Amino acid sequence: MYYDYPDSPVGRLLLALDGQGLRHIAFERGRHPTPLGADWERGRGALHEARAQLNAYFAGRLTAFDLPLAPVGTEFQQQVWLELLRIPYAATTSYGEIARRLGDPTASRAVGAANGRNPLPIVVPCHRVVGANGSLTGFGGGLPVKRFLLDHEQKNSTFTLAP
Repeated sequence: MYYDYPDSPVGRLLLALDGQGLRHIAFERGRHPTPLGADWERGRGALHEARAQLNAYFAGRLTAFDLPLAPVGTEFQQQVWLELLRIPYAATTSYGEIARRLGDPTASRAVGAANGRNPLPIVVPCHRVVGANGSLTGFGGGLPVKRFLLDHEQKNSTFTLAP
């Protein structure tokens, strides 16, 4: 596993990747710290593409990431994380809506728990999930970071109206 600590507008991040893909993005002051494994190796070069795409995202030049991803989680968590990838840039959805898309409208709490354990925030956009009333709810990087990411996307989105 290779790791690096790039700086970003939301603070220093931990990126970790292995031969299968990006495994972790963690906020330096996040709710769920990612401890370094004993066999992890500092690998700035190995993470070049992930850093470049994150830089482009924060510069407002990238709206969709194209990286090999390899998050580890339960089957349900994997399903939720796939749904997160379907949320368009600068859009939001609710936990209940994701539960409905997964075929169980009563699973919004389970969706929230899976969303909260997303090991690849920003790239797998868990920040785009809000409460049913549109309110900001928990986020591993903190609510100010969630607000920053949502505002950043709104500011950098380009909408065109169909004729």
